[in-house]
Amino acid sequence: MPEGHTVRRLADVFQRDFRGQALRVSSPQGRFAEGAALLDGTELRRAEAHGKQMFLGFEGGRWLRVHLGLYGKWAFGTGEPPEPRGALRVRLLGPGADGAGVWADLRGPTACEVVTTGEKEAARAKLGPDPLRRDGDAGAFADRVARSRTSIAAQLMDQAVVAGVGNVYRAEVLFRARTDPFAPGVEVGRDRALAMWDDLVVLLRDGVKRGAIVTTLPADRPAGHRRGRVRREDAHYVYRRHGLPCRVCGATVLTREVVGRNLFWCPVCQAGLPELPSEPLDLTAGADLDASARAQRT
Repeated sequence: MPEGHTVRRLADVFQRDFRGQALRVSSPQGRFAEGAALLDGTELRRAEAHGKQMFLGFEGGRWLRVHLGLYGKWAFGTGEPPEPRGALRVRLLGPGADGAGVWADLRGPTACEVVTTGEKEAARAKLGPDPLRRDGDAGAFADRVARSRTSIAAQLMDQAVVAGVGNVYRAEVLFRARTDPFAPGVEVGRDRALAMWDDLVVLLRDGVKRGAIVTTLPADRPAGHRRGRVRREDAHYVYRRHGLPCRVCGATVLTREVVGRNLFWCPVCQAGLPELPSEPLDLTAGADLDASARAQRT
């Protein structure tokens, strides 16, 4: 399932290539015909992401809410679009900045509906704070974590706790914080949760910039591969590395299903909850992560 950085990148494409244009909206598949008719011929005013959901704001106070889920996918192009094939839920056509034409096709989303501004805000209110948004509330996230007896691994997958974090970011931020994934939130505590939020801000913003999730620091990658483009096999500490040695301590990475998804962790590096240093945890040290991207704590 696309995580928050991917949805933000998609929203950025709409902001850059489609905003300010009156769009032709259709549903070649037919399942979204009524919604398409409401939007057809109106101007796209805004595109925004909140966690794994995207909202396209059209004139008249209508919003297209899209949640890609496991199988949803957007495709973009310029010029004449291809002949519609298969289960094409929505097609958006615009003149483009140079008049050559732009198009966007949506297939297989979990949710695709036209909502009012009030309904859009109600949908957002059900979501937790998003580390990629300027209004992301680190304090609200940390308070909720610290009040709960649910494991931190389960809480990080709850979109009502923090929006945009999926299975990859969950495993990786817990490893980088050397945190036992099965520890309840009340034991993790507010300060550690704030440190993890700071790290998520940096990791997600880096993901937007790269178009990929990279969580390893250069020093923890194989010699000869510490500079330049990061290979996929070197990008993560524990995610999908079960049975392989931990990059830091050499112990075997383990896996277990938690809230319907496979969690990956190191049983040695994440054996408990080490005492926090007096200075904020520096989880982002590394030449290719932008430490200036940390969120302002609220």
